[in-house]
Amino acid sequence: MTVYYRPLVQHGSLRPQGSVPLAGQNLWFTQAEKIERNNVRKIVNVVDIPPEYLDSLTRARTTVAGLDMAQPQIMGILNATPDSFSDGGVHNSVDTARTAAVEMVAHGASILDIGGESTRPGADFVPEDEEIARTRPLIEAIRSETDALISIDTRKASVARAAYQAGAGLINDVSGFTFDPQLAPFCAQIEAPVCVMHMQGDPATMQDDPQYDDVLLDVYDFLDGQITELVGQGLNRDLIIVDPGIGFGKNTDHNLTLLRNLSLFHGLGCPILLGVSRKGFIGEIGKESRKDARAPGSIAVALAGISQGVQIVRVHDVAETAQALRLWAAVR
Repeated sequence: MTVYYRPLVQHGSLRPQGSVPLAGQNLWFTQAEKIERNNVRKIVNVVDIPPEYLDSLTRARTTVAGLDMAQPQIMGILNATPDSFSDGGVHNSVDTARTAAVEMVAHGASILDIGGESTRPGADFVPEDEEIARTRPLIEAIRSETDALISIDTRKASVARAAYQAGAGLINDVSGFTFDPQLAPFCAQIEAPVCVMHMQGDPATMQDDPQYDDVLLDVYDFLDGQITELVGQGLNRDLIIVDPGIGFGKNTDHNLTLLRNLSLFHGLGCPILLGVSRKGFIGEIGKESRKDARAPGSIAVALAGISQGVQIVRVHDVAETAQALRLWAAVR
């Protein structure tokens, strides 16, 4: 039976003897929660964690496209779509999108995530040529204005290829590389960093009635399996980022379970990306129906994730998140 270990993360300059760093960050832990399917969880000391597993939890992550994974990074969301759940239609113009991208970088974004196909619940499939037409001109325009890392949010190899040629440097696949069998070999060929996300179903159906045996361990096992698959296809493990896919085929209880246990995913040995910005459960719990008024709740959850060692937060409200992060770092 597979055994999992979730670090009980601490912070502070005064560390007890026997503490170990979390993923090479200034966070640390002395104990972890030992988890097995269908068994009672229990707390163990770090000396009781198998050495190979402990190494995955503690070793510093390599830089991703020059970005330091020992420091939280902000990924700004820029959707060139008419129907994305929060900012659909806002950045349809190349000039408008370029201006927004420059502002995001000025406010603290080190990554810009460009999407041409909405992945909101119930969204329809977008043909490849249309997705390329939406994203390639925008990436070219942004590339001429900033050196920030550009991510292409796509499931399709042809879209990723066009985006890479236009200046994108990271491939962010919400399907976790299960949609297009040509995408992983392409990423391996160009040696591009990738983000592997978990999604149950597809955008059109994912929120109909999501079911799991154990959402935390099911998502972990999926990501673990996809990492193995990508490495087997020639991708360097150091180029892989993981995303548990909050809100993608998950109800509110599923989302909260994942958020409470995010530190488990450090066992995969890869940087973690967290995307919660303006999502439905934030509106539900925070009692805010307006999507563009959910910055406070989005920031609260992002900081909770960073407190568990998440390396990248994907957000709409870059300036507000950056300000919160600076204060969070100062008081800690």
